[in-house]
Parts: sequence; C-alpha cells; structure tokens
Amino acid sequence: MFFKNAIAYRLTKDLGVYFDELTERLEALSFEPCGSQDISSAGFVPPVGDEITHSINGCIVICLKTQEKIIPTSAVNEIVLEKVEVIEESESRKLSRKERQEIKDDTLMEMLPKAFTSSRHQYAYIDLASDLLVVNAASFRRAEQLIDCLRESLGSFPVIPLSPKSIPLQSMTNWLLSQQNPAGFEFLGSCNLSNMAEQGNTVSCKEHDILSEEVNSMLQSGMAVTQLKLSYSDSLEFNVNEKLQIKQIKFTDIIQERAADENAESAIEQFEVEFSIMSLEFRKFFEALLLAFGGENTDYIDNPDKLLREKVVKSEVQEELSL
Repeated sequence: MFFKNAIAYRLTKDLGVYFDELTERLEALSFEPCGSQDISSAGFVPPVGDEITHSINGCIVICLKTQEKIIPTSAVNEIVLEKVEVIEESESRKLSRKERQEIKDDTLMEMLPKAFTSSRHQYAYIDLASDLLVVNAASFRRAEQLIDCLRESLGSFPVIPLSPKSIPLQSMTNWLLSQQNPAGFEFLGSCNLSNMAEQGNTVSCKEHDILSEEVNSMLQSGMAVTQLKLSYSDSLEFNVNEKLQIKQIKFTDIIQERAADENAESAIEQFEVEFSIMSLEFRKFFEALLLAFGGENTDYIDNPDKLLREKVVKSEVQEELSL
C-alpha cells in the first residue's frame, strides 16, 4: 500500500478520547450501497482484512468507500427535450424554466434505479506519533470528503492542512532563481510556471533543465513556480505545488526492494509491510518538507481562524510577486 498522492493535515487537539472508540464509531458509518433513489453513497470499509480500522506502526489506517450513480448528462437532456416538445406541442405553449427543471428532476429520479454505479476507495491514516492525518488524495475536495465523514462519525475531528511559515510559491521560485535546492531534496527537471498577473499564462517544463537561462529569464520576467518535481533522500520522487499537495509519488527501487525482501506470505502481510515502510518514510519526509519551506506555522493550532487571515495575506503577497 504505497500512496500515489498525499495531502497532510495537522491534528490540532488531543483526540485520545476518540481513538478509544474509533472502530465502534466508524462502524456506525459503514458503507452502504446506493439505494434505488440515491445519487451517491459514502461510508467506511476495512482498509485490509475484516476490521474497519487497522493499526500499523503507530498509525490507524482507514478507508472511505464512495459510490456514485453514472447518468450521462447528454442522455438526461435528450429525454427532457423529447418530453418538453411533446408537452409544448399538445398544449400549444412554451414551458417555463421552472417547468423544464421539474421535468429534468423527475427524469433524473426515473433513471436512477437503472443507472450503473462507479465506486472509489479513499485511503488515509492517522499517525499518532507525529499528529498527522495523511490522505491519499490528489485534491482537497477528495480529502475533505473523507474528513467530513470522520467528523460525522466522531462528532468532531479538528485538523488543519499543514501550513508552512513561508509561501510555497515564493520559496520554490527562489530555489530556482538561486539555483539552490533545499536540504535533503534534489531537482528532477520538471516544473510549472505561471504569470500571476495574467490568468492562463502558464508554462510546463518537463524533462528540462529547469536551471537553464531560459527558465531563469521567465522567472526574472515575473513568472512564479507553481509546481516542482523533486526527490527526497533515496526514498521517493514527487511533485509539490503551491498548495503543498504532493502528487505523482514514486517510491524508489531501494524502498520497493526493501518491501520485497520481507517476503510477505499474504495480501494482509504485504499491505502491512508496504504501509509500515511508507509511513516511516512519510514521517521523515513531511518534517523535512516543512523545514524546506521555513518550518511549520504552529500559531494556528490554538487559533485556527488565524490561518484564514494568513491565507489572505499570502494571497496578497502572491499578487505582489506578479508585479
């Protein structure tokens, strides 16, 4: 179980009282398939084995399963159009927007029982040693869906996305301008640049010399680094963006071979071996990543509203970078 993406959150309060009852509370929100009139459904399932939670290496692993009905918009619109035409012809009048919407809603409800479903598993873990929640998600929308379900189960789940002291966009831009990679990390020849003053003006540099005069010239002209590909130690390669989202994670052959050397004899053992190795590497990785961005901004832990104010300030600074 090696994550492909990662969004990390800091636990802002002691959750020991919840962990004592975590399994029981998550079972109360176990996954149930979509009913005939449900558009979607979400609930927790065992990440591996039969238990709704799985403890490994000081971490609690969980998995949220979501299921959605697949109803093509074009199919709905086609049926609605046919119904509207029949009514308008028989009554010799144009239907109002409200009437059209009602027909669309009724059509959708009629199609739901026969619609195909698509399922997705969202893995995450709570690291009790480092007070982190790490979600295998490429977007905050996906990660927040899992967190919302945790809050529904537990009544409260106080976490906030990891927040560095410096602005990631500014730091990554400075790294390339100074041609100096942060300690423990190496540039891997790919980055995305954006002109913050001109929406849509972006440049993607893949398999490129990102320390070249060409890239430096674009940075000097006002463009900023919004995504950067890096390697960490001998452990993993990844892309990090201005929101501190970690994407396209690839664990190195050294890590893969370490997992293979354990000679797991079952799927559960293989899961535990891979997860144990990954979680240990992630502990070191996120600590090093925060240091690379100037350390963690811990002021918000007891004052979450402060983080919102800081985001406004950071947004203003980003605008200044484009000037």
